[in-house]
Amino acid sequence: MTITARRRLPHPPVPPGLRRMRLIATGLLVFMAVTFVVTRSLQSLHPAWGFVRAFSEAAMVGGLADWFAVTALFRHPLALPIPHTAIIPRNKDRIGDQLATFLRDYFLIPSVVARRMARIDVAAAAGRWLANPQGSGGRLARGTSRLAVEILQELDQERLGGMVRAMLVSRVRETELSPMIGRALSAAVAEDRHLPVLDSLIGWGRDALRSNEDLIRAMVHDRAGSILRWTGLDETLANKLIDGIDKLIGDIAENREHPLRLKAEEGLARLAYDLQHAPEMRDKVERLKIELLENSAMQNWINGLWEQARAAMLRMARDPQALLSGKFGEALQQLGHTLERDPKLGRTINRFVRRAVVGAAADYGDTIVRLVSETVRGWDTRTITERLENAVGKDLQFIRVNGTLVGGLVGVLIHAVDVLL
Repeated sequence: MTITARRRLPHPPVPPGLRRMRLIATGLLVFMAVTFVVTRSLQSLHPAWGFVRAFSEAAMVGGLADWFAVTALFRHPLALPIPHTAIIPRNKDRIGDQLATFLRDYFLIPSVVARRMARIDVAAAAGRWLANPQGSGGRLARGTSRLAVEILQELDQERLGGMVRAMLVSRVRETELSPMIGRALSAAVAEDRHLPVLDSLIGWGRDALRSNEDLIRAMVHDRAGSILRWTGLDETLANKLIDGIDKLIGDIAENREHPLRLKAEEGLARLAYDLQHAPEMRDKVERLKIELLENSAMQNWINGLWEQARAAMLRMARDPQALLSGKFGEALQQLGHTLERDPKLGRTINRFVRRAVVGAAADYGDTIVRLVSETVRGWDTRTITERLENAVGKDLQFIRVNGTLVGGLVGVLIHAVDVLL
């Protein structure tokens, strides 16, 4: 799938330093041109003016040549469609493909990723940062925060969200849920962690009974014979039925050894066993899982999960200090100290991270490469060109200044040789 629509990005502001260097480079070129025009009429007055004229003439030529070269990288000079100009806009799609190929060939090869990750102590770095997030890593944290915001905002969100959703659905499809649910339920029953849930269900039953007393009385009245209704015994029967059910629920709630409560716990234990060992139950859970994943409401919910997660990541990236405040921040600091002091835990985390990163490179490397290539293809040409030019910064303008000055010096040398000969 190739993205054909161009996604317009917000036009980046020109950095003040770059704007100043552009003015300096252009002003120097104009000054050399004016000097050349003026000194043409003055060189007959004194030989020194000849050197000034030669310097300004060669400087003007050098400055114009470098201006043309620098401008041709990003646009057509003077808006003229000169061949082999506007190099970056014309080759934007190819640059995206080459960048994606570079990532695939030099970064996303599992063996390369494994070697690089083996040299990185992720646990120690994370421990130092979590233990002292306000220390020397503050600048790194701010830079990482800005980078994360840029990535989350400018990557093709539909494509990236689709990849995340596909990964999530694929993992759920591949995971057999029945044994996991069975083990969790078995552990909960063994440790009496199911009791609060059971008590809540009993309480809900009592509340439901009390809120539907009128409905029960109406049902008894409608189904009672005419003699019962004529004598008013239907009302008495309904009250007795309601009181009996209410007393039964109360006994179940108060008596942990009540036969119905024990029967419910026995049913939970049997369900936990069947979820783990009964093929029919496991097949039923798998069919239910597939039906849920293919349900349109579930798919919409999964789509919403990515948007919520992306919004939460943006909030955390824009304000990383808020994440590190309060009780949660204290817990993270404690985790950082533990990582610094426990080398065994550090090795375990490093091994897990290494395997996860290598696995992601192996499973999703091609998807990441396509995402990068198609995202660059989808960017608006003018905006991305301006961003690249701003990213290179003042160096391009220094090329123009240097070209002007070097050209002038060469012109002076040539004029001096001409005078001596």
